[in-house]
Amino acid sequence: MDPSDQKHFAVLDYVIFAVLLAASMGIGLYYALSGGRQRTTQEFLMADRSMSCLPVSLSLIASFQSAVAIIGVPAEIYTHGTQYWFIGCAYILGLLIPAHVFIPVFYRLRLSSAYQYLELRFSKAVRICGTLTFICQMVIYMGICVYTPAFALNAVTGFELWGAVLATGLVCTLYTTMGGLKAVIWTDVFQTVVMFAGQLAVIVVGVQKTGGVSEVWRKVWEGNRISGLDLNPDPTERHTLWTLGVGGIFLMLSLYGVNQAQVQRYLSSRTEREAVRSCYMVFPSLQLALALSCVMGLVMFARYCGEDHSDKRGAASMDAMVIYFVMDMLQGLPGLPGLFVACLFSAALSTISSAFNSLATVTMEDLIKPHVPAMTEARATLLSKALAMSYGLLCLAMAYLTHLMGESVLQVALKIFGMVGGPILGLFSLGMFFPWANSTGALTGLGAGLALAFWVGIGSILTRSPGTRAPVPDCRVVLLSDNTTAAIHTALSNVTLSRPSGLQRFYSLSYMWYSAFNCFTVILIGLIISFLTGPMREEDVTPGTVYPLLGKLLCFLPERLKKKLCCVTPLGQTLSSQQRPPQQHKESNGSAFHQEDGPSQEETERFLPDAHAPFVEHETAV
Repeated sequence: MDPSDQKHFAVLDYVIFAVLLAASMGIGLYYALSGGRQRTTQEFLMADRSMSCLPVSLSLIASFQSAVAIIGVPAEIYTHGTQYWFIGCAYILGLLIPAHVFIPVFYRLRLSSAYQYLELRFSKAVRICGTLTFICQMVIYMGICVYTPAFALNAVTGFELWGAVLATGLVCTLYTTMGGLKAVIWTDVFQTVVMFAGQLAVIVVGVQKTGGVSEVWRKVWEGNRISGLDLNPDPTERHTLWTLGVGGIFLMLSLYGVNQAQVQRYLSSRTEREAVRSCYMVFPSLQLALALSCVMGLVMFARYCGEDHSDKRGAASMDAMVIYFVMDMLQGLPGLPGLFVACLFSAALSTISSAFNSLATVTMEDLIKPHVPAMTEARATLLSKALAMSYGLLCLAMAYLTHLMGESVLQVALKIFGMVGGPILGLFSLGMFFPWANSTGALTGLGAGLALAFWVGIGSILTRSPGTRAPVPDCRVVLLSDNTTAAIHTALSNVTLSRPSGLQRFYSLSYMWYSAFNCFTVILIGLIISFLTGPMREEDVTPGTVYPLLGKLLCFLPERLKKKLCCVTPLGQTLSSQQRPPQQHKESNGSAFHQEDGPSQEETERFLPDAHAPFVEHETAV
C-alpha cells in the first residue's frame, strides 16, 4: 500500500491496545499467584473442574470467534453477499448434538483429554494417532490466527508486522503458561466483551457516516448483496443452503463435539448439567457474533460500492480491506481505532491461548503420562507449563509460513478444520455410535479419511485457476435489454460447457462439505475393515464408551433383532457375569479385551472410575 494512503494510530489507540495486553497478562498473573498457584496438573490443565457455565460458555465462543472470523466474514459478505449468513442454521444441531451426545459420554468417563476416549474404546495406537492428528491441525491453525490480524494491520496502517506477531504470541504464551486453564477461560471472558464492543463501535460509526440505516439498506439491496435461499444441490457450488446448513453441521460438530480445546472446557465444568448449559448458552452468542460480522460487511459494501480501493490495499488480500474500512471509519475518533485493534487481537489471543492449553493437555495426557506413569505431580505440572510455552514458540514459526497462502483467511481456516477435523469427527463417531467397530477398522478409516482429505484439499489448491481481479462493487440495479439478456444466456451456456469434469470436478468440491465427506469416509472404511477383520463383541466394549444411537433410531425393531445389532445395552451398563453365557463368563475371568482392541483392565479402572454408572437421560436436561 502507498504510505500516503495508510491510516495512523493516535497515542490513545496505542494506550488502549497496550491495556488489552496488560490486562490479559494481569489475569494470568492473578491465577498464577492465587488458589492452588497452578501446582497440580488438575488445576493447570482442568481448572480443578470447578468452572460455572457462564465463563465456560463465553470461553467457548472466544475460542471459535477468532480474528479469522472477525476479518474473514465481513470480507466474504462484502465480496459475495449474505449467503454465508445461512451457516447460522447449522449452529442449532451443531450445538444440540454435542450437548446431548458427546458431553454426557466424555463427562461421565472423567477424562482430561478427549483422546483418552479412543484408548478406552479402541486401543493405545488409535489414541496416539488421533492425538497427533489434532496436534497437526491446531499448530497449522494457530499460525493463521496469529498472522492474520498482524498482516492486515500492517497492510493498512504500517503497524510493524512482526512486532505485532511477537507481541500477540509472547503475551499469550506467558499468561497461558503462568495461569493455566483458569487464566485462559477468564481472559476469554474479558476478550469476548472487547470483541463485541469493537465490532459494535465500527458498525455504529459506519452506519452514521454512510447516511443512516435506510441508506445502507438501499445500497446493499440495489447492489444485490442480500442473498435469497440458494437450493442448488450441486456439491461443487461454494455456498448454498445445503453446503452451509448441512455441511456446516459437520463443521460445527468437529469444533464443538470432539475438538480438545472445546471438550476441555466442558470437562472443566463443576457438573455435567453446567457443561450442557454452557453449550446451550453458546448458541445466542454465536448468532450475535455472526450477525455483527455480517452487518459489518454490509455496511462496508454500502460505504464503498462504486469505488475501487484495490490500489489502497496493494497486493494484500480482500481481508485487508476490512481493516482499511475500520481505520477509515474511525479515523479522527481517538481511541476507537485502538478499540477495534484490541478487539481483533483479543480474538487472536483467545483462540491461540485455548490452542496452547489444549495442545499441552493432549501431549501430557496422551503422549507422555502413559509412558512415564511414575512422574511426580510437581514435575508433571512443570512439564505441562514447558509444553504450553513450546507450542507458543512453534506458533510463531507457523505464522511465518502462513503468508504463502493465497485464499481468503476464512476459507483457508475452514478448509483446515474440514480436512483434519472431519476425519477426527469420523473416528469418534465410529467408536461412539457403532459397537462393532474395532481398532483395526478405526486406524484404517482414519488413515483413509486423512489421505482422501489431503488429496482433495491439495488438488483443489493446485488446480485452482489464477484469480482475476474482483470487479468494483456497484450499487445500482441494471435494467437489461433483450440483446443484453441474450448475451448473458450465451455466456452462461459457455460457462456450463466449460464446467470442470472428472477429477477436476472432484477437486471442485465445496470446502464446506469437507468435514462431512471426510467424516463419512472414515466411518464407511472403518466399518468395512471391522467386519472383514472380525467385529467387536458387545461384552468386549468398555462400559460407557458407546452411545445407544442405533438402539434409539431402530426402536421399531423386535428386541431379538436389536440385540443382534448390539443396540440393547444402554450407555454405562454392561451385562453382569451371571447374565452372560458360560463361554463369555469364562472369558471374563481372563482379559475382557482382545490385546489389539482395547486397553488393559488396569487402564480401564484408571480412566473409568464410574464405568458402571447408568446412562440416565434426565441428567443432561437443562
